[in-house]
Amino acid sequence: MCLRLLVGVLPGGAREPGPPPPAPSSGAPPAFGAYLGYGGGGARRTAGFGAWTGAAAPRVGRAYLPGDQWPAIEGASADLEPWARWRAARRDRLFVLNVPLLERTEDHLPDTTVRTELRTGARGAYDGHFRALARRLVGLGLADTVLVLGWEMNGVTYTHRCAPDPAAWKTYWRRIVDAMRSVPGQRFRFEFTPTRGRDAVPWPRCYPGDSHVDIIGMDAYDAPRGLSFAEQLREPYGLWDHVRFARAHGKPIAYPEWGLFENGDDPAYVRGMLLWMTAQRPVYQTITDYCPHGVWRCPDNPRSSAAYRELLRTATAR
Repeated sequence: MCLRLLVGVLPGGAREPGPPPPAPSSGAPPAFGAYLGYGGGGARRTAGFGAWTGAAAPRVGRAYLPGDQWPAIEGASADLEPWARWRAARRDRLFVLNVPLLERTEDHLPDTTVRTELRTGARGAYDGHFRALARRLVGLGLADTVLVLGWEMNGVTYTHRCAPDPAAWKTYWRRIVDAMRSVPGQRFRFEFTPTRGRDAVPWPRCYPGDSHVDIIGMDAYDAPRGLSFAEQLREPYGLWDHVRFARAHGKPIAYPEWGLFENGDDPAYVRGMLLWMTAQRPVYQTITDYCPHGVWRCPDNPRSSAAYRELLRTATAR
């Protein structure tokens, strides 16, 4: 199967007017990996995932910091040590870490509380927590981590959402980046990653500025029900708009979360995403591998699993 997605041609033969600027030239397929669980469990499963794909070993490890309390956001648990050992084993590996911007990350706090918290952060009250995280990462040998700060900020799921006060959110992001960059020895890259589509607020309204963003990512799942991959490309603030926006700002792209969801076992979606990502040359792509999203650890998606392995083996064999 050809892995080159012709510019302007969508899976299924539909045509898209006004293609995004071409992706940077590269001789290698995008670095790949999967989210395989918190802490040491995720690091240990990475080798098994690579063996299952039958492709070249995954070079990307993905993890999240718990967001229940500030010590967890500072990296105080033992979750990071296994990833530090994994990262140190090969020079070409990439560690990607999602970092909540506020504690009580998934407590569904009201907008009034979120607005107050964002403004408190924008005044600098929480800078010390992020300096502590930066020092911990540097001390563990993870100084070159890609940090996905406040992911899916355009939605309603997380306390670190943007919609209650976009201006405060952007100021807070910039303070966090400045605080972490102030730590000696760091070489972090900071990734701005909305969820695909408009959601609660158009995600460009949350963009904190080119000087404080290194990568522009997108979390993209196969949803809502009945929406084809071609429609996911075309929708406002969707996959096409993501690439256009990133290229207009001179930033590389990434796909830290993608996978199946409301359309069930959908190999057409998996093929579409893999072809799209091969064409667009992201820094990395990592599928979310648990049910209902995954292809290795979720037995509910056998056709998608087969499609994933076939295309990935072909891509990494080039």
